[in-house]
Amino acid sequence: MPPLTLDHLRRHAVARSLFKPTTLMRAVGRLGFVQADPIRAPARAQDLTLRHRVVDYRAGDLERRYPRLALEEDFFVNYGFLPRETQALMHPRTARETWTPARWRQAQAVRAFIAERGAVHPREVDSHFAHGKVANWFGGSSNASTQLLDGMHYRGLLRVARRDGGTRVYALREPDAAQLDADEIDRRLDRMLDLLVHKYAPLPEASLRQLMSYLGRGVPQWHAARAATLTRSRARLGGARIEGVDWVWPADESPQSRRWRPDAGVRLLTPFDPVVWDRRRFELLWHWRYRFEAYTPAPKRQLGYYALPLLWGDRVIGWGNVSVVGGVLNASFGHVDGKAPRDAAFRDGLDAELERMRAFLGLA
Repeated sequence: MPPLTLDHLRRHAVARSLFKPTTLMRAVGRLGFVQADPIRAPARAQDLTLRHRVVDYRAGDLERRYPRLALEEDFFVNYGFLPRETQALMHPRTARETWTPARWRQAQAVRAFIAERGAVHPREVDSHFAHGKVANWFGGSSNASTQLLDGMHYRGLLRVARRDGGTRVYALREPDAAQLDADEIDRRLDRMLDLLVHKYAPLPEASLRQLMSYLGRGVPQWHAARAATLTRSRARLGGARIEGVDWVWPADESPQSRRWRPDAGVRLLTPFDPVVWDRRRFELLWHWRYRFEAYTPAPKRQLGYYALPLLWGDRVIGWGNVSVVGGVLNASFGHVDGKAPRDAAFRDGLDAELERMRAFLGLA
């Protein structure tokens, strides 16, 4: 077998993540979780992620079908959608912020209000309780009821039943078992680490450590146990040092296997797609720096407001900025080497991808 190289890792990374499209529930299960983002450019991140992995997926399908699926919204290493059984691994969750007795009384009153109605929009809670306004994290103000509902959801007191116009509608969530022993906590943390590796492999060890630090938001109550979880993982993961970097992947996979053969198609990926999410891995595999610039002042942007990485086969060769104006799809592109490939296969592949994007957005 030839020596393991970054070429093997690149093919492994693309082929294992861009699996053959399947059903929505199976796709979320294979990914482990799907990161959500509210920006639409030209669609939300969760929809842009799933369109490559779900048969005949259309923008908004996840939100429309969510109430009928065994999925939950919650914070894992980031906020998004995940199978109900995965969410259960993180609860009962103890938040870092300690609520006062008065805050708990407010929460219990809201729970009783929701129990009477089955599911409520934040506007209904705000109208009934008149909690007022509070400062939010970006310097503005938000309804105090919205902040309270967010905190109750995070603590496992509520679940998102559905969304109305993008706004979360809440229902009661059944309480979790009060106590877990140390062995069960270790088992759950091992499961969560394996989910992270499964989604982002192959990945540098440094990126796995970073992901485990992000998991501190998902399971703050088990902060002290995360280091031991990383230590245990070394005995069961596959891995190798390549060009001075330590990489890991599931032990039952071989990046050198001939099964990892990305197709020759062209794809526009969301900035949050698992193929490109880890910026450290991105630079190691594709040798250029991709930037997410939605929150960068316009004069300082180099790629664009919501530049979509442009994948051709197993190479990310540039980026595209896509918008819909007057019902027409507009797309502009930049390329790492300054010009588009002249290969007819690339042009045909890009045309096919733009046609898929139109169908996904309901423009075709």
